[in-house]
Amino acid sequence: MADLWQLDATEIADMVRNRKVSAREVTQAALARLTAVNFQLNAVVQEFPDQALATADKVDAALAAGQDPGPMAGVPVTIKVNIDMTGHATTNGLRLQQGLIATSNNPVADNFLRAGAVIIGRTNTPAFSMRWFTNNQLHGRTLNPHDPAITPGGSSGGASAAVAAGIGAVGHGNDIAGSVRYPAYACGIHGLRPSFGRVASFNASGAERSLGGQIMSVQGPLARSIADLRLALRVMAGRDLRDPWWVPAPLEGPTYARRAALCIRPDGMDTAPEVEAALREAAARLADAGWQVQELDALPPLAELVPLQVMLWFGSDGIEATRAMVEREGDPAAITTLNGVLTTLLDRPVDLTSYSAALTRRATVLRQWLAFLEDWPAVLIPNSGQLPFPQDYDIQSPETGQETAAAQMTQFAVPVLGLPGLSVAMDKVGRVPNGVQIIGSRFREDILLAAGEAIARRGARILPITPAAS
Repeated sequence: MADLWQLDATEIADMVRNRKVSAREVTQAALARLTAVNFQLNAVVQEFPDQALATADKVDAALAAGQDPGPMAGVPVTIKVNIDMTGHATTNGLRLQQGLIATSNNPVADNFLRAGAVIIGRTNTPAFSMRWFTNNQLHGRTLNPHDPAITPGGSSGGASAAVAAGIGAVGHGNDIAGSVRYPAYACGIHGLRPSFGRVASFNASGAERSLGGQIMSVQGPLARSIADLRLALRVMAGRDLRDPWWVPAPLEGPTYARRAALCIRPDGMDTAPEVEAALREAAARLADAGWQVQELDALPPLAELVPLQVMLWFGSDGIEATRAMVEREGDPAAITTLNGVLTTLLDRPVDLTSYSAALTRRATVLRQWLAFLEDWPAVLIPNSGQLPFPQDYDIQSPETGQETAAAQMTQFAVPVLGLPGLSVAMDKVGRVPNGVQIIGSRFREDILLAAGEAIARRGARILPITPAAS
């Protein structure tokens, strides 16, 4: 049998619930794996082994008493440092927040714990969770287990690197501009951005989020198997009234036609040959599984949503107020990123009129997409136009910053609409991970996961790898 840290979440939960192995044994194996590889990766930046073992003991005690410990019994998971966990700093990668100690859990953490999961540590994020690269002045840089010279993604780079290296079976991430989908892509695992309203979230430690953050940012899982994403989504989607946007939508929707649209270059995106090859292979696997797949040259709008995303994200708090906070933190990469994004991607001044117009246009484009998705329930598009970038490629020059942003158009666009997106790992290109993205209609994660299983099942099983020394 594989080492316990290598097992999928679904396997672990089944074994623990059937008392073939104890939650404590699984947790000890996960903590040992963390100790063995995390010093090379810096994926987990807050460790609490005693707390994790105490949680595991509660799971074992519940089983011994004949109680149901929950669907994720004994499964080791990680939580990103930008959501609240009681007794731990919600740093968001900021020195400014290293003393911001949460006094209650975010609903995401509560739902994991109620399901019997064991939280073994908290994972790194860039300052302000604002890059597709993971580095900050408080916790340092996270490396990609496949190749330390390339980004592990961001902002959930710590979560993706941890899962890829076998530090926990499931990682928590959040996504306002690709922060689940891109790290999954960069680290060769799978990641699900759920629909807006699917997963409850609330940080009591900070101020209420502005409108852009409320309607575009979602919490989602990263894992090494599609089955584990399905399990984690079921748990994360639990009811919590602290989030007024949470929707009690069923996890399985009505029957649907297995029809998928393939678009290699949405809105003229510059798509690398390796990315195109992965998309065509994914389409072939879908077709082999009985899906009707048709290549389309055009989709409803995506590229025009990029400036709307920037306006809704940064304009909600006021551009100058946001800039002042970033400069106060003093993180050079965050300053460069913010200035580059605002200069390159924001196509008009932010005032009440333009902000209202952005929300109005959002409704129009979403209507077009919902109509399109009635005919094409799954849409296969690039995660990024390029393979995962070298470390810090985005801040090397204004030109590389623009190139990075252009390649991430599909990452920016999907959150504006509140639609779900699934990142599915494909075969690597040498040492560099590759993958595809599937998007679907609101609360139809079930369709994406079904398509993802058809694509992933013929690929090599994604196992944790031993990272090279940095």
